[in-house]
Amino acid sequence: MTIFKLLPIFFVTLFLLACSDLSDKDKQSANKLIIDLESGNYQCIRMETTLGSIYLALDKVKAPVTVKNFMDYTHSGFYEGTIFHRVIDGFMIQGGGWTTDLERKETGEPILNEADNGLKNIPGSIAMARTMEPHSATAQFFININNNRELNHTQKTTRGWGYTVFGQVINGMNVVDKIRQVPTGPKGMLPQDVPIDDIIINNVSEINCASLKK
Repeated sequence: MTIFKLLPIFFVTLFLLACSDLSDKDKQSANKLIIDLESGNYQCIRMETTLGSIYLALDKVKAPVTVKNFMDYTHSGFYEGTIFHRVIDGFMIQGGGWTTDLERKETGEPILNEADNGLKNIPGSIAMARTMEPHSATAQFFININNNRELNHTQKTTRGWGYTVFGQVINGMNVVDKIRQVPTGPKGMLPQDVPIDDIIINNVSEINCASLKK
C-alpha cells in the first residue's frame, strides 16, 4: 500500500509496565506494543469475571490454531463457571479449566504448540497453559503479569518450545491487577496458589474489535 492509498487507521497503543526488577531497556523494548484493531488480524473477546471484565485481542494470523481452539471453547460456553485456579503475583494468573467445586472440566484434543510465532510472554499477554509435553495445551490459559522471558520459545525441544502467546489485554489490566493481589493458598486437591475466594469467569464472548478502539 502506497502513501497515496493510506486511509485513517486506528491504533490501540498499549503501554505495559513490567515489575520494578526489569531494566529501563527492557521496559522500552519489551513492554510497548501497538495493535491495529482494523487490520482484520484479530478476534476480540470480553472475559467477564467476578472482579470485572478483561478485554483481549487475539492474533489469528500469528497463532491461527490456538485462536481457533480458544474461540471454539468460547462459542461453546466452556469457560462459563470456570475459575482462576492458580494466581502467582509477579508471574501470572491462570484459569479456564476448573470449576468452583475444583472439578477439572473435560476438554477436546490437545493442539499444536505455536510458541515459535514471535509473540512474547510480556505483561498483559495471554498464553496457553500446558503440561511438560510441548503440544499438550487444551483449554487452560494464563495472563502474564511480568516479562516472563523463560516462557518464550527458544528451540524446538522439550525444554525450549515455550508457551504459545496468542493475544494481548487491550482493556482491563486493572482487573488483572486485582486478581493477582488476592490471598491464595491450598484448596481441595490443589496444593497452593488457589485464590481463597473464588474468582469466577462468568462469561467469555466474542465482540467487535472496533468497540475497543480508543
